[in-house]
Amino acid sequence: MRYRNVALPVALIAALAAFGTTRAQPAVQPLTVKMLKNNIYVAEGGGGNSTIIIGNNGVIVVDAKISTGYGKEVVDEVAKLTSKPITTVIETHSDGDHINGLPAFPKGVTVIATKNNKMEQEQAAAAGGRGAPPKEAMPTMVLTKMRQSETIDGVPMQLIHIAPAHTSGDLAVYLPNERIVVTGDLIATTLPDPLIHLQKHGSSAGWIKFVSALAKLNADTYIPGHGDPQTKAQVQTRLKRAEMKRAHIVAMVKEGKSLDQIKSAFGESTPAAGGRRPRFPSFVETTYEELTKK
Repeated sequence: MRYRNVALPVALIAALAAFGTTRAQPAVQPLTVKMLKNNIYVAEGGGGNSTIIIGNNGVIVVDAKISTGYGKEVVDEVAKLTSKPITTVIETHSDGDHINGLPAFPKGVTVIATKNNKMEQEQAAAAGGRGAPPKEAMPTMVLTKMRQSETIDGVPMQLIHIAPAHTSGDLAVYLPNERIVVTGDLIATTLPDPLIHLQKHGSSAGWIKFVSALAKLNADTYIPGHGDPQTKAQVQTRLKRAEMKRAHIVAMVKEGKSLDQIKSAFGESTPAAGGRRPRFPSFVETTYEELTKK
C-alpha cells in the first residue's frame, strides 16, 4: 500500500507534532513532599519521583533519587512523617536518577527489582565509569513473575512487569486498596511521548502492552517517574496518542520512508552538524530504529 493511502490525516500529524517532540529532562529540582493519602506521599525533585508508603511496622520507598544527597533528603523526610523505619526500597527500573540515592538509606533494607533490572545494573557495574550503579542499589529480592502479589509491612501490593518498555526491567507497583499505581518512567509527564531506552532493550511495542495493562487496573491515581500524579483518563489519553503515533510510524516504515522523512511528517527537525541535540532520542527515532534494526 502506498503512503498516500495510509489513513494519516494532515490534521492528525499536525496535532501530534504540535504536542511536541522529545525534549531533554529539566534540571534536577529541589525536593517537595506531597500527601496523596493518609499513608502515601510523593517526593518530587532530586531526580525521579519517590513514593513513600507508610505501613503497619515500617516504610516502603519506591525509587531512591539521583544522588546520595537527595536520597538522604528522602530519608530525612520519612523521619518527619513517622518514627517507623524504612524497611524496603522498590526500584521501578535501573536508571541512575531513580537508584543512585540508595547509599543514604538504612543498611540492610530489602531492595526489590526485576531480574532484568538487576542484569542491567550488573552490566553497568562491570563496565565501570560514570554509569556504574552504587553497590547498595543492587537488588536483594529479584522478581521473576509478570505479576507478583506481596504484603509488605501490612500493605497489600501487586508488583507488575509485563514487557520491556522504557527499559527491559521496568516494574510498576499497584496498591489496590488505595487505587494507586506507581509507574516509574513508563509515564513521565515532563516528556510528551514514551521515552524508550533502546540501549537497555526497551521497546515501544512493549510500552504499549505494559501501559495498556496498567490502564485497565482498578486505579484512580498514577504516580509517574517524573511530573505530577495523573488520572486514569490522562494515562489513557497518553496511551492512545502513543498507539496512534506508533501505528503511523509503522505504516511509513512499510512504505520505505526514511527516518528524516518520518521525522519531518511529525514536525521534528534534524539538528545541523554541530548543533545541540536533545538529551534523548525522540519516540519517532527509537521506534524507527526498533522497526528497522536487523
